[in-house]
Amino acid sequence: MPALTPAIMPPWPHVETVMFDMDGTLLDLHFDNYFWRVLVPERYSARHGVSVQAAQNVLQQKTDEVLGTLDWYCLDYWERELGLEIAELKRAITRKIRLRPNVEPLLRSLWYTGKRILLVTNAHPASLRIKMHNAELAPYFHRCISAHQVRLAKESEGFWARLQELEPFDPERAILFDDSLPVLRRASQEGIRHVYGISRPDSSRPAIDSDEFPLVEDFGALLPGVRAT
Repeated sequence: MPALTPAIMPPWPHVETVMFDMDGTLLDLHFDNYFWRVLVPERYSARHGVSVQAAQNVLQQKTDEVLGTLDWYCLDYWERELGLEIAELKRAITRKIRLRPNVEPLLRSLWYTGKRILLVTNAHPASLRIKMHNAELAPYFHRCISAHQVRLAKESEGFWARLQELEPFDPERAILFDDSLPVLRRASQEGIRHVYGISRPDSSRPAIDSDEFPLVEDFGALLPGVRAT
């Protein structure tokens, strides 16, 4: 994916609030894909005495039932459903947590230019704490918000209006970076003026093929356009 052209470079002088997703946007989604597609089925297989394939089938069925809802992102839900200590399993592989390219330089630049920087994630609060502790990104954010506080998943109707009640911002002067197309669509529909996707959320997988939104591969491509308001 080439660097952003001037035509789709964020209009930084007009942006007051910058919102980032976490998994697949700031952090490499390889951690989560490995966790849910490899580690969890293996542990479920060992715990319940079924084959790994059977465990994958169970997980897929349960995922299909709650995809796009808060339960899909809720560690408590999955611990009940699978009989596994999900948070502890995440802590066991924190060595796999990786930042996507040039995340810190962009966050640092935005901080010094006076933007209000928010982390807005569907991740369960426990997962948010684990990731932020290990990635050491929390100091860059004025506020970190889990969708569990809003009581709606980000792709759900009404999320962004409800978020404004929790964290007031002007949607006309806000920008969102998120790797989820359903989330970007919902944010755009609910008035977020500038929405950007991520071309390669998982560094081990092919880039996303979509022209629906401008896509960022390396956050370093955004640095030349950052200016103080």
